[in-house]
Amino acid sequence: MVPDILDIETMPRGGPDASWLDRRLKTDRLEYLDRDDVDDLKRSVVRALDRGGRIFGTHKKFARIALNEVTDVPDPKVLELGSGHGGLSRALLKMHPTAHVTVTDIEPMSVAAIAAGDLGSHPRAVVREMDATRIDAPDGNYDLAVFAMSFHHLPPALAARVFAEGTRAADKLLIIDVPRPPSLPHILLVASNLPLLPVTPVAHDTVISSLRAYSRSALRALARHADPAITLELRGGVYRPAIVVARRARSGQ
Repeated sequence: MVPDILDIETMPRGGPDASWLDRRLKTDRLEYLDRDDVDDLKRSVVRALDRGGRIFGTHKKFARIALNEVTDVPDPKVLELGSGHGGLSRALLKMHPTAHVTVTDIEPMSVAAIAAGDLGSHPRAVVREMDATRIDAPDGNYDLAVFAMSFHHLPPALAARVFAEGTRAADKLLIIDVPRPPSLPHILLVASNLPLLPVTPVAHDTVISSLRAYSRSALRALARHADPAITLELRGGVYRPAIVVARRARSGQ
């Protein structure tokens, strides 16, 4: 059972039951992706993430995870939140011949770059600027909403809003995100990346991402805060991407 959270904003990223050490593995420092004053560094990180996703097959891997959630839907309507570079949506469209994907991001610069590329003219894709905490769509408009490797960017109150909005606008919400390691391996991860911070923008964002990642306990608390009727299926985590499938029963179901 997840204990009641009176003030979700004060909940540590390790969750309401986080240890003393885990509660200290945090930071208020922003990733380059979250800043508005470092456009060159932000673009560098986006390019590196897209390139890594293509080289290591991450885009395809995440697309398979998403498509496994809609195997019973002939022509699935998928909403990608926080797309960044469009790599996941591009893989979804290639791997499913009848899927329709709405590609979104909150950053106008990212949306403009995606719209200017192949996704902007794809017959089964729509590119839009959209906030994952305020999804501009009717209830149940999508079969699946996907939020990949971006959930940790949000503070707890806004993260809970993603659970509320994602399960409202789509039949399922799939979150794929950075895992939160146990405290001692977490310290080693941070320490091993520290020498690279001044020279590698991706290492900078990797360390901050790990410190802002949510544990399973935290994910359960966030979903309960959003709506006790939301159910979660949790997979992966620790040393692999954390996978969360959230559902909320519709009226009459």
